[in-house]
Amino acid sequence: MITTQFRNERFANALNLVPQDLPPIWFMRQAGRYHSHYRKLKETYSFMELCKQPELAAEVALGPVREFGFDVSILFSDLLFPLEALGMGLTYDPGPKLSFSLTSENDLLRLKSPEEAIEGLKFQKEAVLRTREVLPKDVSLIGFVGGPFTLMTYASIGKHDGNLSFIKTNQNFVDKFYSLLVPLLKENIESQLQGGAEVVMIFDTAAGMLDPYNFQRYVTGPISEFAKLFPKQIGYYAKNSTEEQVRQIHEIPNLAGFGVDHRFSIKQTLKDFAGKGFIQGNFDQELLFAETSILKQKINEYLLPIKDLDPEERKGWVAGLGHGVLQFTPESSVHLLIDETRKVFGK
Repeated sequence: MITTQFRNERFANALNLVPQDLPPIWFMRQAGRYHSHYRKLKETYSFMELCKQPELAAEVALGPVREFGFDVSILFSDLLFPLEALGMGLTYDPGPKLSFSLTSENDLLRLKSPEEAIEGLKFQKEAVLRTREVLPKDVSLIGFVGGPFTLMTYASIGKHDGNLSFIKTNQNFVDKFYSLLVPLLKENIESQLQGGAEVVMIFDTAAGMLDPYNFQRYVTGPISEFAKLFPKQIGYYAKNSTEEQVRQIHEIPNLAGFGVDHRFSIKQTLKDFAGKGFIQGNFDQELLFAETSILKQKINEYLLPIKDLDPEERKGWVAGLGHGVLQFTPESSVHLLIDETRKVFGK
C-alpha cells in the first residue's frame, strides 16, 4: 500500500467519515471544453498534446481550481489511453478513434503484454507529479482510469454504448482480454498513486447497461481486486448505475467511496449506504443551463433536504454533479452552484 497524505481537510474528512458542516466539492469534467481556460489552451495545442505533455496537463487541471476554488483537482487525461498503450492506436478527430477493434480471440494476439504496455502510460505519472507541484497546498489530487468494462466496449465496438451482445455472450473472449487489461490497470493505478494521487477514481460509462450477474463478473470482480491491492485509495463511478449495482459496489471491502448520478436521492443514498467511505454526487448537470433565478431555485431545492440532515447523517458526502460538466455550460452557473453550496452549509 502506498501511504497517502491528504492535502484537503474536507476531502480527508469525507474519506474518513468525519462529520463536518461543509462538504468538499469537485466535479467530473471540471477541466474541459466548457471552460474558457481550456478553450484558450486548445487554440494552441491539440487534445493529445494537452494530455501527454505533463506541464500542459497540469495547467489544464489547475485552471478550474484557480477559477472556481474546487477542493480537489483531477488528473487531466483520457480513459482510453490504456487501449493505446496495448497497441490499438488512438486518434481524436475530434472524438476518439482506435486503429482497429477486437472482434475475435485472434485479435488479442495483436496486443502488447501489460509489462510492455505500461511504458506507454508513464506520461500520466509525470502529469500527476507536475499537477501536484502547481496545485495549492490545500487542494487534493485524484487520478483516474477507465473501468475495465467500459474499455472493453470501446475496444470491441469502438464506443461505450450500442449493441453489446458480442461482449455479453462471449465470456471467454472478455476473460482473455481482461487477463491483459486488468494487470495493466493495476500498474497504471499504482503509478498514479506513486506520482501523488490521493485516490484513483474508476470511471465506468458503460457498466450501467449490465445485468446484476454480469456486473458482478465484469465490474465488481476487478474493482474488488483494485481495492484489495490499494485499500481506501480506489473510488468508483458508473454512469446510469442501478441501485443493485450501487449495492454491489458499496459492499466491496476497502473501497474509498463511490459516486451516484442525479437519478438517485443523495439524501436517501447517504442513509442507505453510509458508513464505508465517501459518497459523491449528484446535482443534475443539465440544470446548469437554466436561467440564473431558476437555477438558484433548483440548487436550493436540491441542497435544503441534505442540509436538514445532521452532520453525522451526511458524513462522507462529497458535493458534485450527477455526471460531469457538459460542453457549453455557463461558467457563471458553475460558480453559482459552488457558491450556494458553501453558503448553505457554511452557516
